[in-house]
Amino acid sequence: MGEDTAQAADLEIRPPKQRRSREAWNRVLDAGVSILEDGGYEAFTIAAVCERAEVAPPAIYARTTSKEALFLAVYEHGMQRLRVDQQVFSDDSRWAGLSAAGFVREAVAEVGRAFLRHERFLRAVVLTSASHPEVRRRGSRYSQDLGNSFAEVVLRAADAITLPDVEAAVRCCFSTVFAASVIRVAYGPGFARPAPVEDDVFIADLAETAVRYLLSS
Repeated sequence: MGEDTAQAADLEIRPPKQRRSREAWNRVLDAGVSILEDGGYEAFTIAAVCERAEVAPPAIYARTTSKEALFLAVYEHGMQRLRVDQQVFSDDSRWAGLSAAGFVREAVAEVGRAFLRHERFLRAVVLTSASHPEVRRRGSRYSQDLGNSFAEVVLRAADAITLPDVEAAVRCCFSTVFAASVIRVAYGPGFARPAPVEDDVFIADLAETAVRYLLSS
């Protein structure tokens, strides 16, 4: 067995089959997310998850013997909530009747609001990713998926975008929005500012910056 194969086996989760086992496992995943929100990766232990989920350790060891595998399962469980939010980009009714500036503003707002809705979880994830290559890799994949969804909406305003390479400009715009949102949730509203900025103001300013970049004459 090669090193990569052994590592993959160590991170494997054995999914529960019975209803009661699935319910207990969902409590474990929910508890793991709550622990990350409250205390970050440093607070995340199998014992802490057992206590908060009110399950005995065998409920976890039946699925995996690795803390890292449990952590990554919890990570994916938390990120799935963001992916549910991301479905708004494929909801045509959400984007009906908007102007070119409306497409840009509302797409930026949906990204920003999703980050802020899941701020506590994402803070733990972002700060962990600095020293956790697998979280960083998975986060990059999520960023690409979200960027594709964002671009599909904003490119509806392609005829009004004044920059020479429209798709590259939209991708650059998303990268800026994503980076600003990451910094906001990781370090708080007062980071690199003389005074904290309210969430609504942060989103409005970010949206206006995107509009001026993409649609300025």
